[in-house]
Amino acid sequence: MTPERGRHIVHTVIDSPYGPLTLVATDGTLSGLYMVGQRHRPPEESFGEPDPRPFPEVVRQLGAYFAGELTEFDLPLRLNGTPFQREVWGRLQRIPYGETRSYGELAELLGKPGASRAVGLANGKNPVGIIVPCHRVIGSTGGLTGYGGGLDRKQRLLVFEGAAAEAPATATLF
Repeated sequence: MTPERGRHIVHTVIDSPYGPLTLVATDGTLSGLYMVGQRHRPPEESFGEPDPRPFPEVVRQLGAYFAGELTEFDLPLRLNGTPFQREVWGRLQRIPYGETRSYGELAELLGKPGASRAVGLANGKNPVGIIVPCHRVIGSTGGLTGYGGGLDRKQRLLVFEGAAAEAPATATLF
């Protein structure tokens, strides 16, 4: 995420079972959710000034999700990316809680059966992790593959949602 000219960007940091989460809002709408150490995490200076005011509903829904009381988020999002990335991120939002899809399955659903690698790259650039559930995408053999928040977090999220058994994460890069 790069600062957008003429936009009001603010952030806040909240605790979660997966470590601190940085929430970013652009013009009052959630535009980022980043984990500590996340790959493709924008520089801190792009997050704007600290301000918790735009985030009460985001915090409420994340709290309900982490408590096991919410399986689908209902939040306005500002997803900045290419048209293809936004298309992939839209598909991610349709993967039901407790289920997974492979990169190849997503490419098929997008009508681009040869684009599983491009789907993986777009998945990795998802600016709103957890809420846009990129952790629900796995390799074609069922193994865990690259996750910007780390394979351990991906495994823990999938176990939490009941989409995976408790087992060590096996790394497969896409």
